[in-house]
Amino acid sequence: MSQRFDGKSVIVTGASAGVGAAVARAFAAEGARLMLVARRREPLQAMAEELGDTTKVETFALDVADTAGCRDLIKKTVYEFGCVHYLVNNAGAHFRGNFEAVSVDEIAAMVDVNLRAPLVLARLALDAIREAGGGAIVNVASLAGTTPVPGSATYSATKFGLRAFTLALADELAGSNVRVGAVSPGPIDTGFIMDDIDGVSDLTFSQPMSTAEQVAEAVLQVALDGDIDIKMPAMSGRLATAGYLFPALKRALRPMLEKKGRKAKTFYKERAAKGES
Repeated sequence: MSQRFDGKSVIVTGASAGVGAAVARAFAAEGARLMLVARRREPLQAMAEELGDTTKVETFALDVADTAGCRDLIKKTVYEFGCVHYLVNNAGAHFRGNFEAVSVDEIAAMVDVNLRAPLVLARLALDAIREAGGGAIVNVASLAGTTPVPGSATYSATKFGLRAFTLALADELAGSNVRVGAVSPGPIDTGFIMDDIDGVSDLTFSQPMSTAEQVAEAVLQVALDGDIDIKMPAMSGRLATAGYLFPALKRALRPMLEKKGRKAKTFYKERAAKGES
């Protein structure tokens, strides 16, 4: 098996479950050393035990909204591994519902976790990545950051901002030894959506579901090849772009897509009731 990241040091936020755990496994299989970050120690430790026979794994319990903690994270990674090559900003927060139904504290948490933290961590990691000889910053965004999703106004706003930051920073660092890119998935078959299925919009379920492993492979592709913006699935990405460029088209298609999404949601709820995955 290829070891495309042999000896490289990777920070993955939101690494205890879902996409973050899949990203950690994918990097570990490619020889990377891992600093796994999430709020709770227990699931982080479980990931470390799972991957510890494959590679060197360190953990750091952190709410990424804590700026001082982010500084300590970079320092600890350099202390443990001697360098930082890759930063994967994957941690995310989503409090669903129409804007008036979301509390001020929930709005602030989404902005802090989804947007402010990736900017802060990118800034803190840049010097370390340069000193390591180069690498990449990969931001896990969303198709909600290409076209707004009703019932997810703040989440969409943060993911729009994260994509804008990614594109701007990629231009600023063009020609340097630090690559910057984003992966923008549609719905992903993880607890982030499936544990709150009734709160997820029908429109969201109108699009094909990706697996966490598919998103992880896209993250590795951005880290390795420097792709700036991968939207997935590809057809959903094109539809999201068309909806952004032509709002009237999006409004016209919305009833049909919501009907399709309601049917898909029923399927996934029945699947969950049967204990299937």
